[in-house]
Amino acid sequence: MNISSNRFEWLRFFLALFIVSVAVNYVWETAQALLFVGMVSIKTIWWHCFVASLGDGIILWIIHLIGWATYGQWNWFLRTDYGRIALMLGAGLAMAIPIEWLAVHRLHRWAYTDHMPLIPVLDIGLTPILQMLILPPLIFLLTHKFLSLHEEDSP
Repeated sequence: MNISSNRFEWLRFFLALFIVSVAVNYVWETAQALLFVGMVSIKTIWWHCFVASLGDGIILWIIHLIGWATYGQWNWFLRTDYGRIALMLGAGLAMAIPIEWLAVHRLHRWAYTDHMPLIPVLDIGLTPILQMLILPPLIFLLTHKFLSLHEEDSP
């Protein structure tokens, strides 16, 4: 993908990042749904997972903005090195842990079934934390590939 620094290219990426993020996170959310209390019907799972995926898309936007601020380029993710991967993982972890802890222990937005593996001491679910470690690098790659394929199809 030949990314120029103009606003249109950034806006196009930003929108594609959100769409890809919501789609990929939706798959993860539905896969882990039965680890949460109350996920008893397809309609409930569909709705709760969709709403959660929208929040995950916002988290990916924030990770993108942190990378932009750190590296001074909106397309900082195109160069993959340990520092950039560490930024994705660190930012994902730094947001996932407090969100999960507050939602479970203070706001009581969701609860876990007995099948959810827990992180000791924090007493929060392992799968939501792994989600923000595993998916961000994958989502940045898929977004880049999605936009590259779209550019190849253009006249």
